[in-house]
Amino acid sequence: MEERGRAISRFLTSATKIEASEIKATLLSFSFIFLLMVAYNMLKPARDALAPEWSDVEVAWLWTINFILSVIAVSLYGWFVSKAKLKNVVPAVYAFFAASFVVFYLGTGVLSDSTYLNKAFYVWLSLFSLFHVSVFWSLMSDLFSKDQAPRLFAFIASGASIGTIVGGTIALVLAKKLGTLNLMLIAATILVMTIPLIVILRTAVGDPVTNADQESSIRGNPFAGFRHFISNPYLLGIAVFIFLYTFIGSFAYFELKNLMADNDRDTNTAIWAGINLAVNGIAIGTAMFATSRIATKIGLGKTLALVPLLVAAALLVVFVNPVLAIVIVMWVVLKAGNYSITRPGREMLYTNVSREDRFKTKQVIDIVVYRGGDVFSGWVFAFLTASVGLGMGAIAVLGAIVALLWAYVGLRLGNTYDREPYSQLDAPP
Repeated sequence: MEERGRAISRFLTSATKIEASEIKATLLSFSFIFLLMVAYNMLKPARDALAPEWSDVEVAWLWTINFILSVIAVSLYGWFVSKAKLKNVVPAVYAFFAASFVVFYLGTGVLSDSTYLNKAFYVWLSLFSLFHVSVFWSLMSDLFSKDQAPRLFAFIASGASIGTIVGGTIALVLAKKLGTLNLMLIAATILVMTIPLIVILRTAVGDPVTNADQESSIRGNPFAGFRHFISNPYLLGIAVFIFLYTFIGSFAYFELKNLMADNDRDTNTAIWAGINLAVNGIAIGTAMFATSRIATKIGLGKTLALVPLLVAAALLVVFVNPVLAIVIVMWVVLKAGNYSITRPGREMLYTNVSREDRFKTKQVIDIVVYRGGDVFSGWVFAFLTASVGLGMGAIAVLGAIVALLWAYVGLRLGNTYDREPYSQLDAPP
């Protein structure tokens, strides 16, 4: 067993940029995000399979409700962060969401009309999809330094891709046998399992200053995150970067939804599960063995611009041949690139800001801005297709232009991160 451990250590230090002293903390972080994504992706295909049953306007309204719910949730979270000990914040988030899935399970025995329950589940899981990952990366950017982030974050993020594959496989194999409701109970159990991992991880990092800070609360204004992301140019840049990503993602999602509208729910569930497996299969190898080398060799600016440029090219292919298979390929490029390159790179940016911004402003950007982008792009798409009558080709050209702007913002952000010292980016607004 000891020899096997040494062999794993030698492999990781030679195949990646992880140093020997960082292996335990990195693997614990990898396991943490793996469990989170297993829980989420057990339920995600069932959520996505609901959307083709509703019109573009209905989905846009659900996204609007989700945005409003996100503002409320992030505000309550900011209040909690200002009052609670930092060591209790992250475990409390996962315990709360675990309890919420139990409530959904019990709610089916009370509500006779499943229409409203399905829409509530769609909205709630969409909130969870951002919240659980955002809080995880807040913890990562708090535990690991700016020097460590380019070397470790992509490898850690590969745990999310593997977790997505495992969760999607569970949904594919067990959804019909056990039912979505029973999968909710399993997902809730997995979320509870992450809580002891947090304690072990903090010990593994072994930073006495960081661990001592966990006993105190961040304090400050509970709504400081809403003010900071607007007044700090660096944080505002991250917000714009995410907003443009959601714009591209929303357009692609609506196109996929419409192209799959003639299929039955079981077929669409299988398609989405297959897409998720393809996306994360590609993302795993890239995140584990390529992204850290890309980020350290060419800098974060070019790294953040890479995927947007690939997406722009893919959208032009969609313009030439707008069929389901091509749109699926474009979606895979967008999502696999995001999971393996863009998302880890984006999370590296937060190692250069204050703890308050990591645990308050980050959630405003990751959740409120993200969902605001969903709402805006969802209504824009509905307007362009239903009122203006634009076809898929014209939408693809518009998306390619937005992708090029997204690449430019990423280049500027990453270059600022590489160039500026911590003290300048963290200057109070």
